[in-house]
Amino acid sequence: MAKWGEGDPRWIVEERADATNVNNWHWTERDATGWSSDKLKELLQGVRVEGAEGSIEVTDVPKLEGEASINNRKGKLIYFYEWVVKASWTGTTKNGIKYKGNIDVSNLSDENDMDDLDISVSLCKDEPNTPLLDLMKKEGIKLVRAALGSYVGHLRTEFTQGMILPTVNGVSEPQPSQSKTQSQVKVKTQITSSVKVPAPAPSSGVKIATCKFSLKERFLTSADELYRTFINQEMVQVFTHSAAVVEGYKGGKFQLLDGNVNGEFQDLVPDEKIVMRWRFKTWPSEHYATISLDMKDLGDETELKLECKGVPLAEEDRTKEGWKRYYFQAIKQTFGYGISL
Repeated sequence: MAKWGEGDPRWIVEERADATNVNNWHWTERDATGWSSDKLKELLQGVRVEGAEGSIEVTDVPKLEGEASINNRKGKLIYFYEWVVKASWTGTTKNGIKYKGNIDVSNLSDENDMDDLDISVSLCKDEPNTPLLDLMKKEGIKLVRAALGSYVGHLRTEFTQGMILPTVNGVSEPQPSQSKTQSQVKVKTQITSSVKVPAPAPSSGVKIATCKFSLKERFLTSADELYRTFINQEMVQVFTHSAAVVEGYKGGKFQLLDGNVNGEFQDLVPDEKIVMRWRFKTWPSEHYATISLDMKDLGDETELKLECKGVPLAEEDRTKEGWKRYYFQAIKQTFGYGISL
């Protein structure tokens, strides 16, 4: 992903006390096939559909062919997964009559967005036609797509824990022992301080012209998952593809996109609202905008409304496009939260 600004401290090879694959500079690989098979079955068998026609549930996943792995080179995670999936569903009408059918997914892979998946739904052989099939095609496919997107999100967060060793991403490191040389201590101090959010400097008192704007976006995920995506350090590092500092509590600081963006969480209402002081590093010194993210759970989707106040007038278009590209689009592509049409 192109950087929103300049500079990439990930190229710094930082000294580590354990001397193990510094900054994961060497190629490492983790097989995720077995884990993925279990996770896909778990998520798909959790799909339930309710409608006026009756209810439907995914009862089995008899076919899962494919593989998944995660590679790490120079601190960058590269995901590979390719699956052919066949699941079984059972529908029950209001009168208690049961019908059985199948779900086929032929192209679940890292090369396809969630919106591009080919998901077909059918009745088993010799089953008579039923309105439950239409319900499954209309509503069931949405939930299946969401479950597959959730798998991708878990693969990129849950399964990747520990693949990026704690260096400049804000995770605590052992203090240097007395036996370390002065030059070693100096190198560690310089790199550690490079990711700290500086304390606010006195205001310069210079007035600048500002503007405000709002954006709306929908994500195919729950409000609690979307909320966590913005305040969880590991998830932020995954969708920005770079080291980050994210203190996910009121008054906590954040710094991401290689130091190009930083600020502070002013208010947090779990699963509903995030308010932050936010700035881009090229803005006038110590000038912050106020960003408010309001999340509305719509069932299968979450509507996010962004209100931004105090952006330097000349930075309006750049800030809008930055939020769309480096937050909204990146989150959808990374975790599979794109809306199906």
